[in-house]
Amino acid sequence: MRIIAGSLKGRRLKAPAWDGLRPTSDKLRETLFNILAPRIAGARVLDGYAGTGAIGIEAASRGAAHVTFVEMDRRAHALIVDNLVHCGIADGYAIIRASADRAFADLAGAASVFDIIVLDPPYGHQAERRGEGAPGLQFEAVGSLLAPDGVLILEHASRSQAPDAIGPLARTRDVISGDSALSFYAWPP
Repeated sequence: MRIIAGSLKGRRLKAPAWDGLRPTSDKLRETLFNILAPRIAGARVLDGYAGTGAIGIEAASRGAAHVTFVEMDRRAHALIVDNLVHCGIADGYAIIRASADRAFADLAGAASVFDIIVLDPPYGHQAERRGEGAPGLQFEAVGSLLAPDGVLILEHASRSQAPDAIGPLARTRDVISGDSALSFYAWPP
């Protein structure tokens, strides 16, 4: 894994040394950030189910003002910290070690708002092992975290259908790349 563009372009990130964590591929990350390019500079980004931190670190490399990482697994949390240190990122971020539901509720209570929210929950056998529900069902609270002109992206298996809505947010676009897909959500017009 490497940072694709921006001030940290070419930096290699540490990968997990255990099974059960599925990092977003460089190709899919590049596709995602090509779509998000006009929105990144100065954005507040939420990297939900952050894993290695690659999505949030890529956003920081491309000029995001602040990145909030949410990750429940202690090993992945430590991996995010290692990758941030390795990339020389000392500020402009926060790491929340909690379940996504808990983090979303806490952030909503703090009136946090994000321009870009990327959710990459476990799917398939990984979701079953972690006891996660179907995509969209556990994300009802996340709508309150999205800025009025913001975008939420849900990564999921291409063989599964993404929900038409996540809370109050409507699906606006789907991008399929191999075994993975990206579904984009926004506030209805």
